[in-house]
Amino acid sequence: MSKVWGLHMPEEIGSAALDGNYVAIGWPDLKSLEKVEGGREAFKEAILTAYPSRKPGAVPVEAGILYRFSNEVRAGDWVIYPSKHNREVNIGRFQGQYSYVPTVNGECNNYPNRHAVDWLNRFSRSEFSQAALNEIGSFITLFSVRKHATEFLNKVTPQGELPTESEDDQTPDDDSVTSIVSRQAQETTQDYVIRKIYDALSGYEFEEFTAHLLECMGYTARVTTKSGDGGVDVIAHSDELGFEPPIIKVQCKRMTSQIGEPEVNQLLGTLGEGECALFISLGSYSRPARLLERNRPKLRLIDGEQLVELVLEHYDKLSARFRTMIPLKQIYVPDIMISQD
Repeated sequence: MSKVWGLHMPEEIGSAALDGNYVAIGWPDLKSLEKVEGGREAFKEAILTAYPSRKPGAVPVEAGILYRFSNEVRAGDWVIYPSKHNREVNIGRFQGQYSYVPTVNGECNNYPNRHAVDWLNRFSRSEFSQAALNEIGSFITLFSVRKHATEFLNKVTPQGELPTESEDDQTPDDDSVTSIVSRQAQETTQDYVIRKIYDALSGYEFEEFTAHLLECMGYTARVTTKSGDGGVDVIAHSDELGFEPPIIKVQCKRMTSQIGEPEVNQLLGTLGEGECALFISLGSYSRPARLLERNRPKLRLIDGEQLVELVLEHYDKLSARFRTMIPLKQIYVPDIMISQD
């Protein structure tokens, strides 16, 4: 029976990997993993040779990752990739084709070790239980998904498929554990806030919430009447009477799926002189939509993750109604980033 793997990739390559039908991991100084002959001990020796300053506690973990990636991943195995850049869960199947790509566009590639993947579909994080999301927030780059494998696979196949048992993942060093705890705390908070907003508010109430949040940020805002306004749900401005530019036209989408370029263009079509466009969604935006944002200085796209950041930043100014709806308390977590070599 096929195994189910979870895999983490940095934001800088995640989008390209999805478009190019592959997954990629780092360790560029090792050269091709196919040249490492032997089991995990051989990978430990190779890591220490390429990275002599590596912490002793990290070496067995990294050796296990590289060994699994090069020797245990098989054609037909499932892969679950939680993409940070758009807060989606991507599910595919390995094609069994390992490759070593040392350069991309003539420049050194920091993530040269690849496996070909047939990406089947992508899903909003809100479509999965928090327990399942916690499992794919594992502390290492490549890991087995066991407890909630069926929940993920049922999204792409009616019968689902259980993973086979595999060797337990190694326990990482303290810094790696601290890093993943911090990251999971952030991701869990984001998931929680988005779920609360989605479950508690109707579409119109989400517009009211958006207007209130803008007021907490120092703007004057009002919800528009429903009158074929081309998708403008909220009008915001910096002065109390709304005469001074810029006037901000806001479209609000209480949805966790991806927003495309056509919807964004519809909002842009409502702009007049001295007006700006703001699109707010609980989900994410397509690459063409983000490209449009980069090319239009009077356009800003706020996705679910950015909306949560604004909520946290201005939480103390929210009305009692919305603080009750999203009960939060402030905590501090270690700010430790563990990069993938």
